[in-house]
Amino acid sequence: MVNVLLLCAVVLIACILAGRLSQKAGVPALLLFMALGMLFGSDGLLRIPFDDFTVAEQTCSVALIFIMFYGGFGTRWEAARPAAVRAVALSTLGVAATALLTGLFCHFVLGFQPLVSFLIGAVISSTDAASVFSILRSKKLSLRYHTASLLELESGSNDPVSYMLTMIALSLMGVGENGNLAGMIFAQVAFGIVLGVAVAGLAILVLRWLPLADGLDSIFVLAAALLSYALPAAVGGNGYLGAYLAGILLGNAKIPHKVSLVHFFDGLTGLAQIMIFFLLGLLSYPTQIPAVLFPAVAIALFLTFVARPAAVFLMLLPFGCKVRQCLLVSWAGLRGAASIVFAIMALASGAEIGYDLFHIVFCISLLSVAVQGSLLPLVARRLNMVDTEDNVSRTFNDYQDQRQLHLTRFRIEAGHHWEGKTVGECSLPADALVVTIRRGEENLIPNGSTVICAGDLLVVSTPVYEDDGGVSLKELPVKEHKDWIGRTIRELDLPGEALIVLVRRADGTAVVPKGGTVLCQGDTLVVSEGEDVQS
Repeated sequence: MVNVLLLCAVVLIACILAGRLSQKAGVPALLLFMALGMLFGSDGLLRIPFDDFTVAEQTCSVALIFIMFYGGFGTRWEAARPAAVRAVALSTLGVAATALLTGLFCHFVLGFQPLVSFLIGAVISSTDAASVFSILRSKKLSLRYHTASLLELESGSNDPVSYMLTMIALSLMGVGENGNLAGMIFAQVAFGIVLGVAVAGLAILVLRWLPLADGLDSIFVLAAALLSYALPAAVGGNGYLGAYLAGILLGNAKIPHKVSLVHFFDGLTGLAQIMIFFLLGLLSYPTQIPAVLFPAVAIALFLTFVARPAAVFLMLLPFGCKVRQCLLVSWAGLRGAASIVFAIMALASGAEIGYDLFHIVFCISLLSVAVQGSLLPLVARRLNMVDTEDNVSRTFNDYQDQRQLHLTRFRIEAGHHWEGKTVGECSLPADALVVTIRRGEENLIPNGSTVICAGDLLVVSTPVYEDDGGVSLKELPVKEHKDWIGRTIRELDLPGEALIVLVRRADGTAVVPKGGTVLCQGDTLVVSEGEDVQS
């Protein structure tokens, strides 16, 4: 047990360091995670034996739930809406066209059996959300014509379609669901949509009307993500579709602590990505790759330069998309974890394939992430598709945090020196902005001529301070200084390097201190201190 925990800690640290290295080298981090897995595996330096496809399939399937859910939860629908129809066309009909064309190539050019050809096409028909999200955010790639939102929405929503095609292929091969194929497709889509939406709706109601203690809301949403997959899957529906739809609805609903939830699932999804790519590398045998290199490279080239572009142009040109946008979307069709996980599912199902499906798909994904992922920023610039005046963070639900904004509120009391003045006449700092004014039950969107009245509640935005270690805060309980009780702040004998920035009352309320603020029994002072301040 101790050795396993030690190994897990070493792997996680190594993957995190590899992620930092990837930012400097310009190589997708997920590629390095996979390479580390190969290094630890049976053919690597540490030679850890692992060839259990059933365990790998179960582990990766669970990790994929969180990637699917966060693919929806982190999507800012307001930014994605203009590209929604095109994205859905790509993630449904485009995926089917890619699978069909790739299957025909595998059968008529490479000589694979018809059903095996269709299975290969189905498995690698979707683009990888984790890879696309990682590159867009790490390289700060803001793209013209809502292309970032298009790629984000497409890559997040096409995995359920690829999964359904894989299940259809396995059914035709006599594995899994047999019999009524039309009924299976209906159940996959209908139960996935209905139950995913239902779970999201119930979760939104609970989060809005049932106050949850700090941290419990994250656990609750985590449970909702698992339920949105498990319920549809239990009745023959598409669990990944349910998880993705639940993520979109929850991520774009008005629920408490949304930004902190985004960060929670961002970290959880990062762990899931590390686990999947490392495990896939661990499961691979690099010495077996040369035997599948020719078909894998041939399929990768056909997929990159024929099947994916044909599907993209077929879906996007009718919407009036520009040729250069279609070319970039074609190049951004990275294959990754989902494709390999679906290949593992096929192998774990016991289907008679007759080919080394895992290493073929593994090699295709490796080439796709390494070549297409590394060159994506260069291709975007060469096609003049980079929008330097926009911020790619706008497409994500933690946009406010990415912009480093902090919202502060304060009430204008009678006699305040701003009372009766317009917003433009107030002496606000240059980087501060009055975002809204709450006047009674009315919310006002102010401009420079808006007059401020007594009783108004002003919400002001300011840049967030990035902690560089220059500010040190500590708590001083008033009970440890009994002579302070009943005295005002200006009467306290504090060192010149100390400033009381907050008074936390015993009932949990917080008071911004002034010179005349009287301290009470049970108060706790939050103090900004110099090096010599002692409690």
